[in-house]
Amino acid sequence: MKRIKYILICVLGLQLLNSCDYLDKEPDTELTLQLVFQDKTRIESWLANAYSAIPDPYWGYTNYLGWEILGDDVTPSERWRQWDWAVIPYILGEWTPSSNWAGNYWSILPQRIREASIFMQNIHALPDQGISSQEVIYMKAECRFLIAYYYYLLANTYGAIPFKPDYIAPADFNLTDLMVGQSPYNDVINWVDKELLDVAKILPSKYSEARKYGRATSIMCLAVRARMLLFAASPLVNGNLDYADFKDRNGKNLFSTAEDKTKWAYAANACKELIDFAEADGHELYVERNAAGTIDPFMSYQNLLLKRYDENNSEILFARPNSNYVEYERHATPNGSGGNGGLGVTQSLVDAFFMKNGLAPITGYNADGLPIINTESGYVETGFSTSNENRDSTVWDENINGGSITKSGTYNMYCNREPRFYVSVNFNNAYFTAEKRQFNFFNGAADNTHTHDAPQNGYLVRKKVSPKTNVKEGNYEYRPGIVYRLGEVYLNYVEALNESDPGNPDILTYLNKIRERAGIRLYSTGATNVSFIHVDLSDQDMMRKLIRAERRVELNCEGTRYDDLRRWKEAETVLNGNFYGMNFSGKDKASFYVRTVYQQRIYKKAYYWFPIHQSEIDKNQKLVQNPNWN
Repeated sequence: MKRIKYILICVLGLQLLNSCDYLDKEPDTELTLQLVFQDKTRIESWLANAYSAIPDPYWGYTNYLGWEILGDDVTPSERWRQWDWAVIPYILGEWTPSSNWAGNYWSILPQRIREASIFMQNIHALPDQGISSQEVIYMKAECRFLIAYYYYLLANTYGAIPFKPDYIAPADFNLTDLMVGQSPYNDVINWVDKELLDVAKILPSKYSEARKYGRATSIMCLAVRARMLLFAASPLVNGNLDYADFKDRNGKNLFSTAEDKTKWAYAANACKELIDFAEADGHELYVERNAAGTIDPFMSYQNLLLKRYDENNSEILFARPNSNYVEYERHATPNGSGGNGGLGVTQSLVDAFFMKNGLAPITGYNADGLPIINTESGYVETGFSTSNENRDSTVWDENINGGSITKSGTYNMYCNREPRFYVSVNFNNAYFTAEKRQFNFFNGAADNTHTHDAPQNGYLVRKKVSPKTNVKEGNYEYRPGIVYRLGEVYLNYVEALNESDPGNPDILTYLNKIRERAGIRLYSTGATNVSFIHVDLSDQDMMRKLIRAERRVELNCEGTRYDDLRRWKEAETVLNGNFYGMNFSGKDKASFYVRTVYQQRIYKKAYYWFPIHQSEIDKNQKLVQNPNWN
């Protein structure tokens, strides 16, 4: 029947027999599609549904996708697993090919790919309804972007995937035609790379109509491409000999085991092309300035994720207009204040932030988990401050933080840290803006009920939480979910450049742009002084450590950390073992301020890739399970 030509085959085998059912109906399906694509409202609804699988950087990354939880920045109450936080057992080593993942990319993304393909086949101009021929060109290009983006997400999650992006079912197809095996990872990446470049030449860099905010642009295409190519150049998938025996049913390698160092240069070029194009289009790092006209690092870092594009936040490159920040903020707010306050940050993230002089406080850990302190940094992990701390560079302390950076009596671990620390972490004695008081995380106190709804390791996340939020009163401030921003691109660029062209002066230029906005000393190849920290730009290993340290801090709690640990092949070490925090059972200073193991995580080599669900392996004998899952 003619209707068959409209069905994009779910060639990924992803819940194949179920996910195509809603299109495989009676012979009036073609007529139904004709009706849909004669009506502007239905057309826009169809297109909006194709967009709907773009991940939510708030609740999606945190809860059902779990990218935040799988990494080592954000930590939830372990006992929330009873409310179907399916990703929590994964971090405890309870992960098998039969585990159900709420993100469900293997099923959902092919559905959206199919919808985008059907849209491209059927959309046509409707001048009397305001859909011009130029609009049709743009909408088709948007669908091409979505298809490429979703294939990238699939490859980023599962590695090698079944892949035939242009295959449409013939009228006489059999179910056996749908059962295909995986294509090599690099084949998918190469196709997505080319497709995003092609589509970037068609789409505008921005839209003048506010209702189109969040629709695909040329800059979004280049942003996805740049992040994808950084991953593709990294050790996990570029010459990883661990996957030498991972082959399809015909004996073909699904990952390349030969390192190609030119991939780093290719990634660096992609990042620089994006930077140049975005900056020429008016994008820049978001900054706010104090009365003296200098950068206010606190307000800048806080609001770069809270301000909209029409509020002069041109750092945004790719936004999801509707994100569930309400659930995120509720889970970051104490139980006694109307929230479910068990969404914390790890001790290792607390340790990662620099001191206000720009030096790292901790250089590593002893076998017993205690930190190796960098004495030059001025960091102290005992005792308490004897006065309030104020800084002239910001109005944040006065307007947001109760009149000071830290209050007298604050544990010295949290004193004299860089601005990004205070914007990202709520610690005991930090200021609780919504209730105009200080947090009290002692056992039995206002912010620690010592139940599942309490910070299990003595911290709550502050990053991405608006100071205007009052959960108890139901007040939340709208903001988009930022999927990509310019600050990340700078860090992507310097990492790829350090790997491909060590010593290139652009490394310090763009690394220092991030540090300048953060309000800490810049790096220089000259002498160390009050304004600069000396580095040897030609020392690739040193610069690699500095770049990764900056990346951890700048991008904390934004959904990138887990992929970073994966692509660097560090996840099996960093995410395996004891996780520390303060002692949430402690009822006073002496018992609370103790580095305490609150969780023992297990990370196996298999976990670098999500498993193909066993039901799919059983259904399609041409699939092979991902490495180390059998």
